[in-house]
Amino acid sequence: MTSPVRLTIRDLRARAVNVPMQLPLQTSGGTISTAPLVLVDLLTEEGVTGSCYLFCFTPLALKPVAQLVGNLSDLIRGDGVAPRELERKLHARFRLLGTKGLTGMAMAGIDMAAWDALAKAHGLPLSEFLGGERRPIAAYNSCGLGMIGAERAAEEAQQLLAPGFHAVKVRLGYPDAQADVNVVRAVRGAIGPGIELMADYNQALSVSEATRRVQALDGEGLCWIEEPVFAHDDAGHARIRGKAGMPIQMGENWWGPHEMARSVAAGASDLCMPDAMKIGGVSGWLRASAIAEAAGLPMSSHLFPELSAHLLAVTPTCHWLEYVDWAAPILQTPARIENGCVTASDEPGTGVAWDEAAVKRCLAE
Repeated sequence: MTSPVRLTIRDLRARAVNVPMQLPLQTSGGTISTAPLVLVDLLTEEGVTGSCYLFCFTPLALKPVAQLVGNLSDLIRGDGVAPRELERKLHARFRLLGTKGLTGMAMAGIDMAAWDALAKAHGLPLSEFLGGERRPIAAYNSCGLGMIGAERAAEEAQQLLAPGFHAVKVRLGYPDAQADVNVVRAVRGAIGPGIELMADYNQALSVSEATRRVQALDGEGLCWIEEPVFAHDDAGHARIRGKAGMPIQMGENWWGPHEMARSVAAGASDLCMPDAMKIGGVSGWLRASAIAEAAGLPMSSHLFPELSAHLLAVTPTCHWLEYVDWAAPILQTPARIENGCVTASDEPGTGVAWDEAAVKRCLAE
């Protein structure tokens, strides 16, 4: 009988990179033209390295997040690679400061890297290590399709379908409701009736305006409308949901499963889409998937397609994978699209491994 695999943390490395995006994303909150990522490597005494990346949304947060991750190395050096125990220790240390924002990101990075290391040590893809099987997950292309006007959006939507997708997402929040409707109709006309179309407001509206616009979009064939008002406004989302003729989607801004549980209890949405980083890494995702199953909520992912393909494979109410190629330039093997689906890597762990030459070119100054 073989002895169990045990790993001990030797060091924690964090590097900040700013990766150019093929299609800049213009939302109601501003334009994102680069992907600011912190690359996390959890090194063990046994020679196994667990890796993940964090998406910082703005280059302004790159160095603070990388420094915070690096600062935690002394705290966990010598500990076993046991994600739940590491989570307990870090939550205790940051109880007074809080475990959201940059702190939550750093903690999730350690969690995701730890799970990657454990799955590698057992020689299994993460989805199989978690008790599931690798399988194709339906994906929608979320690259581009920002607020670029009806004509350009129609052209870009066709471009986004070219790799084989059967679904795309458009950003809304134009100065008036009719402009939103015009963009949706232009995109629908370009992609045809057989393609799923999601819409995201990125928290742009008041509750009253969101209610009016959601009703104006009723009948336009949208799969869902995402975060029409502030993400923390569960009551507002519930009011909008009560008057909407299509599903309301939210969840990418839940900081941990407890925020998700409060939102679900408030009846804020028909669907949910946690972010692997904000929800608390792999450990947080597993708790979130249990909440979604108990509530009967279809659960999609937000960003991180390489990891999310593994996590959705073990999610009982698995719905859609959000595909973005933002980390692809610095990865050895980016997520691949086949017949509109993403299948998790068959490599041990998550399959996240760095293209070091590309990383060197993108290192933040």
